[in-house]
Amino acid sequence: MLKAPIVIVVVFVLLTACSFRANAQDSKVGTWGIATVVLPGDSSHKWGGYSELQIRTNGPFSQFQYYEAKAGVSYDINKDFTALLGTGTYHTYDYADLGSGPNTNEFRLWEQMTVNQFLYRLKFEHRYRIEQRWVNGDYRNRFRYRLNMFIPLNNTKIVAKTWFLSVFDEVFFNNKAPNFERNRISAALGYQFDKKWIAQAGWINQRNYTATQSSGKNNIMLMLMYRISRKGAGQQEHVPTTTD
Repeated sequence: MLKAPIVIVVVFVLLTACSFRANAQDSKVGTWGIATVVLPGDSSHKWGGYSELQIRTNGPFSQFQYYEAKAGVSYDINKDFTALLGTGTYHTYDYADLGSGPNTNEFRLWEQMTVNQFLYRLKFEHRYRIEQRWVNGDYRNRFRYRLNMFIPLNNTKIVAKTWFLSVFDEVFFNNKAPNFERNRISAALGYQFDKKWIAQAGWINQRNYTATQSSGKNNIMLMLMYRISRKGAGQQEHVPTTTD
């Protein structure tokens, strides 16, 4: 059972290494690579947490331009409500001139509430987030809401050896005009190997809005998650959500 996740890890690392190939041509399709470690809460352990590393490229597995590293501490109020306090650092580069260093540096704090609704096979996650952002030293606020739906294909729950679909839409608002800043839509196919390893591959579109125009881009999304197991953990279904 462990061999398949190890192969996925090796492929993920190789694809990440390929992302540092550079050329000057712009691309209509990019890549998002996401690696996450999660310590989930349960009925016996209210406190949990996570850490995540994400790399984005301008082209398919080439032209590295962005990375983020973040972590958070969570508290399960009950099986359907989870609060989280998170922090992260975010850096954007000119993919044609990596040697000049990042042109955007951001530090971020956020407060988050996640609400789960399980309707037999349909699993809904509502995520509400308030962000405090320092972008190149300038302070900003942002407010986000994401609706994520999961559908297990060969089981009624997302457990070991389960294929599943994940679809979400997330909207971003700020407290300055124009208030609607961004929309992010994704669809992915995932597989849970065992109680620890989960992989997803799919598509994600991100569209940004300003007062005068909007711009968007399609991306290939690859996500690998490792879920830490605790001794004596209570039985509880967890949806394999991306924490971005």
